[in-house]
Amino acid sequence: MIEVTVAAALNLPVDELGAKTRRTAPVAFARQISMYCAHVTFGWSLTEAGAVFCRDRTTAAHACRVVEDRRDCPHIDAIVSTVEEQLHSWLTAMEFCRKTVEANLE
Repeated sequence: MIEVTVAAALNLPVDELGAKTRRTAPVAFARQISMYCAHVTFGWSLTEAGAVFCRDRTTAAHACRVVEDRRDCPHIDAIVSTVEEQLHSWLTAMEFCRKTVEANLE
């Protein structure tokens, strides 16, 4: 969900975000936003956030620092905020679905 949301927000192909190599600067930054959101929005550890993209925890930590620094730009901050809001909405919807299913199974 993170990759799809970030790729859509930045108008990039989803499969590029998971590539083993760095790719272009826009793709690398999209991947950094994805790792940042995995860590900040989903609450994953840096190790978990990096592993999704075949990166280590130090790369995920670097990604988080880069995104935080670039959020000083209003345009970048608006994009990241929108992605965070969409992911939060998705998490809320999934939690509601889980609870509904659990309640109906009881």
